[in-house]
Amino acid sequence: MVNRTIKKVAILGSGTMGSGIAAQLANVGIPSYLL
Repeated sequence: MVNRTIKKVAILGSGTMGSGIAAQLANVGIPSYLL
């Protein structure tokens, strides 16, 4: 298994779940893009 570092994330859908995922990613310092 290869360990990879997540540098940025795109989230499709900015509803309740999408915005919650973006908030959690922001809390750990990973930039995210809501589309």
